[in-house]
Amino acid sequence: MFVSGQVDPFHHLKILPNSDGTITRLRADPHTHPTFDPTLPIPVLTQDTTINQSNKTFARIFLPRPALHNSSTNLPLIVFFHGGGFILFSAATHFFHDACVNLAKDTNSIVVSVDYRLAPEHRLPTAYDDAVEALHWLKSKPHDWLRNHADYSNCYLMGSSAGANIAYHAALRVAAETSSDGINYLEPLKIRGMILSQPFFGATERVPSEMRLAEDPVLAPHVCDVLWDLSLPVGVDREHEYCNPRGGNGGVILERVRELGWRVLVSGCQDDPLVDHQIGLATLVAEKGVPVLTNFSLTGSHGAEVRDPLHQNRLHHLVKHFIAPPPPSIHNLSPQNSA
Repeated sequence: MFVSGQVDPFHHLKILPNSDGTITRLRADPHTHPTFDPTLPIPVLTQDTTINQSNKTFARIFLPRPALHNSSTNLPLIVFFHGGGFILFSAATHFFHDACVNLAKDTNSIVVSVDYRLAPEHRLPTAYDDAVEALHWLKSKPHDWLRNHADYSNCYLMGSSAGANIAYHAALRVAAETSSDGINYLEPLKIRGMILSQPFFGATERVPSEMRLAEDPVLAPHVCDVLWDLSLPVGVDREHEYCNPRGGNGGVILERVRELGWRVLVSGCQDDPLVDHQIGLATLVAEKGVPVLTNFSLTGSHGAEVRDPLHQNRLHHLVKHFIAPPPPSIHNLSPQNSA
């Protein structure tokens, strides 16, 4: 709840609520245009392609330049979902574009960054719907770079902040789709697991990290409350499964995730008010027998793994080894700090 003396969350987010339930976004974060000219001296080529024209969803594909000259080895495929509290930013926003360029370069992977519809104009589960639609779109290998250079047998769903929440729920939906008879409806796309960077989850009751960092200048808990109010379905609270992973039947579906042999990487920073929720998510995943690797840096705020070079480099180093075929053997690791 917003109380007197706290920063105005709408001012902090640079948004204005409108009477019709929409918001006016006042941010002026520049967008980066894709660059796919192979004659330019850049390490990663980028190109946009439409997913659903009616919904105005698209994907930005990031291809490491060396792949153009190496047809003998296909690269791991990372499907990425940007953050922004479900209400802000785009796959083209400059810092997410730059982060995906570095991710593709540092991990030698093809990154497909999905641009999904935003709340409150399109409340959850719309972003999850768009994410799953993007995966079904991907299975047809809709772009030459994917047909020629992507290893469809080594695919991971990754997201930052709210994007990690989207990756998680999209993965649960895919797992549920294969639960009855074992058929993979995404063939030839084979998901190996999730990479959840500073995932955006919550609950009605404050956790210790939220109380400790109640005045956090980046993402104070009362600012998170507004983000959830704008993105959750009308009439539900923060105990809903979209916000609290222990709600609903997510725990049951995680058992299917274990059966599918998927692995999970959860990373974060101790100076993020959401860190206890992130540790709680990793704990839930481990309880269900899913192999989980955790890394929580002793420093760093929410968003550091996107914007701060040190934290970004650390994350990309983890990802590179996490996705490298053949997969490393990880046996039900409990959440732990490995800073």
